[in-house]
Amino acid sequence: METAALALLAVTAALVMCAPAAAELARVAHESAKNDGALSLLVVGDWGRKGAYNQSRVAEQMGRVGDELNIEFVISTGDNFYEDGLTGVDDPAFEQSFTDIYTAKSLQKPWYLVLGNHDYRGDVLAQLSPVLREIDSRFICMRSFVVSAEIVDFFFIDTTPFQLKYWTHPKDHIYDWRGVTSRQQYIHTSLKDLDEAMKKSTAKWKIAVGHHTMRTVSHHGASTTVASNSQGQWH
Repeated sequence: METAALALLAVTAALVMCAPAAAELARVAHESAKNDGALSLLVVGDWGRKGAYNQSRVAEQMGRVGDELNIEFVISTGDNFYEDGLTGVDDPAFEQSFTDIYTAKSLQKPWYLVLGNHDYRGDVLAQLSPVLREIDSRFICMRSFVVSAEIVDFFFIDTTPFQLKYWTHPKDHIYDWRGVTSRQQYIHTSLKDLDEAMKKSTAKWKIAVGHHTMRTVSHHGASTTVASNSQGQWH
């Protein structure tokens, strides 16, 4: 009986040690180069096409607008590399779809990126790897994090694991769920971390950045999964 009790205690302790726990979101401090309190930036998503599907044309216009506005950084809302993410940190698609496309001087600023569902169809850990930043220092991609830009805090949320359909009906796609051991636990932990980060934020503006929209008029429609799980976060 004593042996059994000790074994049960050991298993319980192991489960507690392995259980995911909420942690403070990574935070990137962006100090503005402007003195007037203004902040200029560009937002783009669904772009990694090796220059095709008008990507090069959009990049050219981004360069022009970026110069006119004197932007400080670019935000990407995900689906950074089509069709199936990156195959690894040495995938030439990284430079073919990013470094070699966004060449304008005004776009040589930090790029803060969140993942999209197409990114999860490849080697998701490669896209999160600091190795890519060694190749191109602009590329700053994490699952969920905060960019503090003085007057505003941007909360980047990894929304792809929230979508049940990618788990239950992946069709012919294979999603790389490494780092997401349990969908429900991941959602719970992500929202808890988000809530804590928002409570600590003293910025005047708080803006959420994610791949899947809570509300939209586009043909993809709103993500009911994100909306239903985030009701307490946004007012």
